[in-house]
Amino acid sequence: MMGSRLPTVGVVLAGGIGQRVGLNTPKQLLKIAGKSILEHTIAAFDSHPDIDEVVVLMTPGFTGEVAALVAKNRFRKVTQILDGGSTRTESTWIALRALGDRECDVLLHDAVRPLVEPRIIGDCVTALAEYQAVDTAIPSSDTVVVAVPGPAGEIIRDIPDRARLRRGQTPQCFRLSVIRDAYARALADPDFDKQPATDDCGVMLRYRPDVPIFIVAGSEHNMKVTHPVDVFIADKLFQLAAATAPAPVSYAERLDGRTLVVFGGSYGIGADIVDLAKEHGATVYSFSRTETDTKVQDEKAVAEALARVHAETGRIDYVVNTAAVLHMGKLGDADHATIEEAIGVNYLGPVNIARASFRYLAQTHGHLLLYTSSSYTRGRADYSLYSSAKAAVVNLTQALADEWAEHGIRVNCVNPERTATPMRLRAFGEEPPTSLLSAKEVARTSVEVLISDLTGQVVDVRIDG
Repeated sequence: MMGSRLPTVGVVLAGGIGQRVGLNTPKQLLKIAGKSILEHTIAAFDSHPDIDEVVVLMTPGFTGEVAALVAKNRFRKVTQILDGGSTRTESTWIALRALGDRECDVLLHDAVRPLVEPRIIGDCVTALAEYQAVDTAIPSSDTVVVAVPGPAGEIIRDIPDRARLRRGQTPQCFRLSVIRDAYARALADPDFDKQPATDDCGVMLRYRPDVPIFIVAGSEHNMKVTHPVDVFIADKLFQLAAATAPAPVSYAERLDGRTLVVFGGSYGIGADIVDLAKEHGATVYSFSRTETDTKVQDEKAVAEALARVHAETGRIDYVVNTAAVLHMGKLGDADHATIEEAIGVNYLGPVNIARASFRYLAQTHGHLLLYTSSSYTRGRADYSLYSSAKAAVVNLTQALADEWAEHGIRVNCVNPERTATPMRLRAFGEEPPTSLLSAKEVARTSVEVLISDLTGQVVDVRIDG
């Protein structure tokens, strides 16, 4: 908590059963991109620097599952896990009462909006410094019509001006005393149940009309997972959404006295990671085909390399794999040796490194960093093996981040745009320097990801920053 800002509590409202997505269990427990929807949502608040505390309201009978997820993910800010009510307003009222008589700011968020961006949370907290009520909304891109019953069905009565319409999202945010007063008035109103509000701002607008509700810009990605198609869309958005590189902490704080192993460290991005990590106090070991005759597709060679490092240092904190090969040409024209090398280096290599690294990283709660390519989102003609292997690495990253979370191991993947490396030069020839990232830029972002608390993310490195 900074300055005189009030404590800020994120309330994750996760009541309800996923009947509209065809489930008999809470839809918040449905897995998307390797984690449950609820895990993604809690993580957005637990990791945000402006959030001091997180309270979760869950469908009665499932709080034990939530407690297990909180423990597995080591969420540090979750202080209460409560049974929710039968309606949205009932769940909110339970949360407001559970917060006690203290004054604080409250962000009420739908658990089934797992793609809420850090920017939205930050903007809401900032707005609460000036306003006592804040909503999140986006402009309506569709024309909205007002329908009334007609002789044979509905007919249009009115078409409101779209320029004035907004689509409400969450978080909906309030000074605790103000929203609690609005709810107290609502629950004392005998007519409230006859025309219940659909959200918390509706309660505020009806029972505390004297309090202006400021609007923070939401996002099209901040979607609500309600229908079966939403599950598919959200999963794809997670797959394609790249995390931004975290704000760097002290390099020396996280690197000094640690052991870093780089496969593919003889040149390009790998070599620059080696230099940067050494500069900040890490003990660094580099393995590659050219320098140490270490082939990542050789499971035994990878295991022996890591065993040697551990024997000499007693610990392995970070493992990075930048080894890759890019063979250009049509798949039908490739010989068996080319196919074997492309798959072996670009996919079997990361698998071998992950398998051999696990025991060491589990001891240090370390970090495995892999690399993909912009071609992972759509296969490219003339290098189909490379692009398909890079798509597999993204899936491997997300799966391992989920599998290894209980062991405290972080797994991430860096996705650089076109980068000036010897491999690219061999494949594509000379290109305008301004169209390429430098290997040093990618290495710097890679180290920042490596020493961060991120896991399960694909982190873009773009030329425009």
